[in-house]
Amino acid sequence: MSYFSGVTRRKFLATAGLSAAGSVFLKGCLGNPPSQMTATTTPTTPAVAPGPVAAGDAPETPTVKLGYLPIVESVPLIIAQEKGFFAKYGMTGVEVSKQASWAAARDNVTIGSAGGGIDGGQWQMPMPHLLSEGIITDGKKVPMYVLAMLNTQGNGIAIANAHAGKGFGLDVSGAADYIKGFSASQGRKFKASFTFPNANQDFWIRYWFAAGGIDPDSDIELLTVPAAETVQGLRNGTMDAFSTGDPWPIRILTDKIGFLGALTHQMWGFHPEEYLAVRADWVDANPKATKALLKGVMEAQQWADKPENRAEIVQIVAGRNYFNIPPEVLTNPFKGDYIMGDGKADVTGFDSGPLYWKDPKGSVSYPYKSHDLWFLTESMRWGFHKDKINDFDTVKRIIDSVNREDLWREAATEAGFTADIPSDTSRGIETFFDGIKFDPANPEAYLSSLKIKRV
Repeated sequence: MSYFSGVTRRKFLATAGLSAAGSVFLKGCLGNPPSQMTATTTPTTPAVAPGPVAAGDAPETPTVKLGYLPIVESVPLIIAQEKGFFAKYGMTGVEVSKQASWAAARDNVTIGSAGGGIDGGQWQMPMPHLLSEGIITDGKKVPMYVLAMLNTQGNGIAIANAHAGKGFGLDVSGAADYIKGFSASQGRKFKASFTFPNANQDFWIRYWFAAGGIDPDSDIELLTVPAAETVQGLRNGTMDAFSTGDPWPIRILTDKIGFLGALTHQMWGFHPEEYLAVRADWVDANPKATKALLKGVMEAQQWADKPENRAEIVQIVAGRNYFNIPPEVLTNPFKGDYIMGDGKADVTGFDSGPLYWKDPKGSVSYPYKSHDLWFLTESMRWGFHKDKINDFDTVKRIIDSVNREDLWREAATEAGFTADIPSDTSRGIETFFDGIKFDPANPEAYLSSLKIKRV
C-alpha cells in the first residue's frame, strides 16, 4: 500500500506568510571553522571484531565523513563508530565529525568531503529534501538520500523559571492570555527559539503553541538559536522558551533555570525525529558502501535499545570527543525519566525516552515515506517555501526522489534483520495530543482540520 493511496491530485497553494518576521540567525549559525569540529575515526571500545567481508559485498570505499550535532539523536552514529559496527561491515574509515550548528552542517554537506566538508550524517527533517531542492542553499541543489531514521522522541520544550505558575503545560491554552498580553506587560513579545528554521524543532514548538490557540507567527517572536546557546538564553532572559533535543532541555532543570512545558513524546507518541541522510552522488557511486553503512547503523540502534547498554552510552557520548557534558545530565533521559517541574507530574518509563530500533508502533529505523509526507505537509501548513512546495504532486515527487527506503530494506535483508522490515511505506494514521489526526492517504483532511495555518 502506498503512502499516497487515496490522495487527490488537487493543488494546495500556500496563500500567506513565511516564517515569523522575528526569525533571526544568531552567532554560530553561519559557518563551521575547523576549531569548532571534532572527529573520531577509530573505534575505541569495539563490541565486535571486524569480520571478513565477502569479496562480492566489499564496500567500494571504506571511507565516509558524517556530521552530527551533540544531542541524543546522534547516538547511532557515535555508537556504530565506537563499538566497531561500521568496521564490522568493512567501513573502517568512517569519520564522525561534530558540527557547530545545523547551518554549519548544511554548508559542509554543500561543499562535500572533497572540499573539506561532509558527505552526510544526522539531519532534522525535512532538511534533506530542502537541500535536494536547493531551497536552503541559495538555489544550489544538493541531491540527498534519506537512508534511515535515527531515533524517536528525546525532545522537550523548556520554559524559563520566570514563567512558572502561568499555565505552561502540554495544553498551553491556559497560558494563552499571558503570552498574548506579553507585549503590553513586558514591552516585547514572548520569545521562543528552535535550532533551525522550517525543520523538526520549529515544527514541534509551532504545533504546541497553535494547539493552544497561540499563533506562532503573530502572537510570539520566534528565534533561531544554536542548541548550545539555548540554556544561556533562558539564564540571561534573552529568550523565554526553546525547543530542542536532549540533553539541552534537561540542562535547564539541572541548572535550576527553568522547567519543561511538554515533551514531544507527549505531543505525538513515538514521533519521527532525526534521520541519516547522505549526498546522492556518494550513494550512487558507492551502493555497497551505503548498505554497509546502514548495517552498521542498524546494529548500533539495536545495541542502543537494550536497557543494560544505556549506562555505557552515557559514558561514551558524554565524553570530550562528543557531547562534553557531565554524564549525570544524560542518565535520566536515557532511562526515560523526566522531571517536568512547575508542579507537573514527572514522566517515567523507558519508552518515554529516546528509542532507536523499535517502539510500540513498530520500526524506528525504517524511513517511512508517510513521515516525510507529514513534514512536507506541515511545511505547506506554515507557508514555508510556498513558491517551491505548494501542492501534493510536488511533495510526492520530492519524497520519491529523496527517500531511499528501498536501500534500507536491502541492507536489513542482507544483514538478516528481516523480522523487523515493515510491510508498508506508511505507518498509517497518526494521532496528536489535541485529537488531530494525520492520515497519509488524505493529507488534505489534516490541513483542513487545523485552525491556525497559513494555507
